[in-house]
Amino acid sequence: MNLLVAQAQQIEAPEIDYGAIAPVLIVLGAACISVLLEALLPKHQRWAVQLVLSLLTLVGATGALILYATSERRPAQGVATLAGAIAVDSPSLFLWATLLVLAFGSVLLIADRSVEPGGVFVAQAAIRPGTVQDRAQATKTGMQTEVFPLTLFALGGMMTFVASNDLLTMFIALEVLSLPLYLLCGLARRRRLLSQEAAVKYFLLGAFASAFFLYGVALLYGYAGSVKLSSIAAAAAGTDRSDTLLFAGFGLLVVGLLFKAAVGPFHAWTPDVYQGAPTPVTAFMAACTKVAAFGGILRVLTVAFENTQWEWRGVLYGVAVVSMVIGAVLGLTQTDVKRMIAYSSVAHAGFLLIGSIALVPNGTGVSATMFYLLAYGFTTIAAFGIVSLVRNSDGEATHLSQWAGLAKRSPIVAGVFTFLLLALAGIPLTSGFIGKFVVFSAAIEAGLTPLVVIALVASAVAAFFYLRVIVLMYFSDPAPDGPTVSVPGAFTTIAITLGAVVTLVLGLWPTFVLDWAGTGTFLS
Repeated sequence: MNLLVAQAQQIEAPEIDYGAIAPVLIVLGAACISVLLEALLPKHQRWAVQLVLSLLTLVGATGALILYATSERRPAQGVATLAGAIAVDSPSLFLWATLLVLAFGSVLLIADRSVEPGGVFVAQAAIRPGTVQDRAQATKTGMQTEVFPLTLFALGGMMTFVASNDLLTMFIALEVLSLPLYLLCGLARRRRLLSQEAAVKYFLLGAFASAFFLYGVALLYGYAGSVKLSSIAAAAAGTDRSDTLLFAGFGLLVVGLLFKAAVGPFHAWTPDVYQGAPTPVTAFMAACTKVAAFGGILRVLTVAFENTQWEWRGVLYGVAVVSMVIGAVLGLTQTDVKRMIAYSSVAHAGFLLIGSIALVPNGTGVSATMFYLLAYGFTTIAAFGIVSLVRNSDGEATHLSQWAGLAKRSPIVAGVFTFLLLALAGIPLTSGFIGKFVVFSAAIEAGLTPLVVIALVASAVAAFFYLRVIVLMYFSDPAPDGPTVSVPGAFTTIAITLGAVVTLVLGLWPTFVLDWAGTGTFLS
C-alpha cells in the first residue's frame, strides 16, 4: 500500500497549454452542454437554443484561435501539450480555422427549415421507415435536434484528429468524428430506407477501416515501442529491428486514413452515403471530413515516415492514379447529381494525394494541399446547398433528367451552380483552378511530372460530366411536370453565398491564404 502511495506521489500531472487547445475545448464543451440542453429543454425550444449555441460555439472557437495565433507568446515552431498528445503548430491552426469556417456553413444548411418544412431531418428517428407513423411524421414541422450536438462532437473529433501527435490519440479522435456521422447519415426525413441503408453501409465499412487503422497502430508500436509519431520517425531512422513490422503497420494505418479521405480504391462507401444521407450532412462530410482526413495524412507522412519516403512514395503514387481514374471514369456514368459529386470527390482526393506525396521533398506541398482543402470545402458546401433547392413531390430531385432546362426555371440558381461546377472542374478565375495549379506545381518541383500529366488527363475527363450538367440546364427544355426550385431561406442563402464568394475570391486573390498556409511546418 505504501509503495502504491509513493508511486502515486511521483506521478506529475501533465502541463496543459489551455490557450493553445482552447478552440477544441470550446467545441467539445459546447457539445456536452448541447446534450444537456437536449435533455432538459421543452421540445419546442430546442431548435432555436441549439442553433444559437452551435453558431456561438463556432464564433467563440474561431475567436480563441485568432487570439492564440496572433499572440506573441505562441512559439513559432508550435507546442506539444497534454503530455505531448496534441501538437498545436501552424498547420494545426490553419486546419482548425478551415474546419471551423466550413462547419459554420454546414450548420447553416443543417438548421434550415424553409426549403423542407420542418427541416431535412426526421422528427422522430425511432419510428420504423415505411410505417403509417413514418409517413405521418414526414408532414410534421419538428426535427430531430440531436443533430446539433452530434455535429459539434464530430467537429471536435476532426479538430483533435488533425492535431494528434500520437497514433492512439488519433484513433480516439477518428472514432469521435466517425460515430456521430454514422448516426447523422440515417436521419433523413424523406427516403428513410435509403438514408438508413447509407448509415449502415458507412458504419460497417467504417468499422473495418478502424480495425485496419488500429491493427496498424499495434504493429507500429511493436516496431518502435511507442505510438508517438516522433518516436516512430526516430526508430525508422536507424534500428536493428526488421522493417516488416514498420511497413506492414504503415500499410494498415494508411488504409484507414485513405478510407476516411474517400481515396480510391477505398471509396466504396462514398457514392451510396453521399446519395442517401441528408444533403446538409453530405455537405458536412464532403467538406470537413476530407479536411480532417488529409490533415491526418499530412501529419503522419511528414512527422512519422519522412525517413522512409522512398519506400511508400511509389505505393501512394499508384493509389493517387487509381483514385483519379475511378473518380473521372465512373463519374461519367452517373445519373444522380449527388452520386456524381461523390465520384468527383474521389477524383479530387487523388489530386490532394498528389500534394501529400510531394510534401516531403518539397515544403510547398503542405501549403498547396491545405489551400486545396479550404477551396474545395467551400465550393462543395455551396454545391450541395444548390442541390437541396431543386425539389419535387418526393423531396430533392437529384436525377439528372430532372435538371433539364433548369436555367429557364431559375436563372440565378443555374448560374451559381454552373460557376461552382466550373470551379470543381478547375477552370481559371476560380479557387479550383488555383488549388490544382499549386498542387501540380509542387508535384512538378518534387519530380512527379508523370503523375501531374495523368492528373491533367483525369481533370479533362472529369470536366466532361460537369459540362454535361451545364449543357442540360441551359440547352434542354424543361419537362412540364419537372421539379420546382425552392426559394432558399436565410440560412441556405448565406451558406451558398459564402461558398460562392469564397470560391471567386480565392480564384482572384489566393495570396493571403497561400502565405498563411505556408507559414510553418509540422511539429516533430
